[in-house]
Amino acid sequence: MKKTFAPVAALLISVSILLTGQGLQGTLLPVRATLENFPTLAIGAMGAAYFVGFTLGCLKGGELVRRVGHVRVFLAMSAVASASPLVHALFVNPLAWSLLRFVTGFCFAVLYVVIESWLNDRSSNETRGIIFSTYAMITLTVLAIGQMLTLLFDPADFQLFIIASVLVSIRALPVALSTSPTPEQPHKGSIDIPRLFKVSPSGSLGCLVSGLANGAFWAMAPVFTSSVSSGTSLAAWFMTSAVVGGAVSQWPVGLLSDRVSRRAVLVSITVGGCAVGIAISYLAPDLTFVRANLLAALWGAMAFPLYTISVAYANDRAEAHEYVTVSSGLLLMYGIGAILGPFIASVLITFRSPGELFLFSALTHALLAIYVLSRWIRRVQGSPDHPIAFSDALAATQTVSHIYEEETLQENPGQKG
Repeated sequence: MKKTFAPVAALLISVSILLTGQGLQGTLLPVRATLENFPTLAIGAMGAAYFVGFTLGCLKGGELVRRVGHVRVFLAMSAVASASPLVHALFVNPLAWSLLRFVTGFCFAVLYVVIESWLNDRSSNETRGIIFSTYAMITLTVLAIGQMLTLLFDPADFQLFIIASVLVSIRALPVALSTSPTPEQPHKGSIDIPRLFKVSPSGSLGCLVSGLANGAFWAMAPVFTSSVSSGTSLAAWFMTSAVVGGAVSQWPVGLLSDRVSRRAVLVSITVGGCAVGIAISYLAPDLTFVRANLLAALWGAMAFPLYTISVAYANDRAEAHEYVTVSSGLLLMYGIGAILGPFIASVLITFRSPGELFLFSALTHALLAIYVLSRWIRRVQGSPDHPIAFSDALAATQTVSHIYEEETLQENPGQKG
């Protein structure tokens, strides 16, 4: 276990500091926007602006890494991202905040490209699930800590913006001072979407659905909680409960995905996310403080592992030289979903009810489960006892190009494509 994590220890420490600041911003900005009486659609637009920048960062991140390397890109994006919270405190209006969220989204997307390609470079098919689950567990734990920091000061003041800036700034130190070897600069940095879907359509769509549901959650959950309880405390506790639930489930889910079919784990958590989303939506008018937080924890336990399992599922089938481009592509799929998610959720909330946020989440999870199950069934039916198309026959053999290995490699996790 020590050998597994030693090459990425400094990176994981940096991630923990970085996302403490990100968690603080993620809760602080919607809460402050509500206090400033920003329109609901404007709050949704802010969330979408973050992911528009995130999408652009996904498109450009691989090229930046190709040009100057992982460490320099990491340090540069850290500097820009640390300035953003301070400017938020200076200009409190929807347009300025949307522009700033765009810049922040760009920086964080590039940082995630660096982080996730680095983790993939230092993992194998036998360890990828546990490494990415540990990464996600750390991510969600510190996000929860960051969200609880909103209780330290009044969100209407400037202190919390300063704390967020400091946290984002100092996270660069562990990586800058680390002696661990860094990944080689890739020869190719541009995203190839057709290739991404040939590598793993289920993993790609899993990241898209994760973006739809989670993007809507981060942007609109404080609006949902304001309909359940007055004040800002429930928003912090509700989002923290969801994050804690996701953090607790990451390790067993990731470990299980290394031991059994990742596809089966993917289906299980999407079905679970659908069920909990329906429950929250149905019970929204009668939620108590305790019930709201318990359901939030259950939702997080199902919804948040979806991205990491989808990423591990896709990268099991990628070549080593593709890690940067595959990571960029999967983040792009997440970003596209997260652009659409806040807009769709804000429209549903505006014209129907706040509980529609989680009904939307349930629907996206249900559609993904149906898709993955349908592919699974087709693979089972595509045995020698059933006539199948030649292209499907190719997909069933382990001797053809890695392009067709999405389903068969899972039963041979030690085999690289």
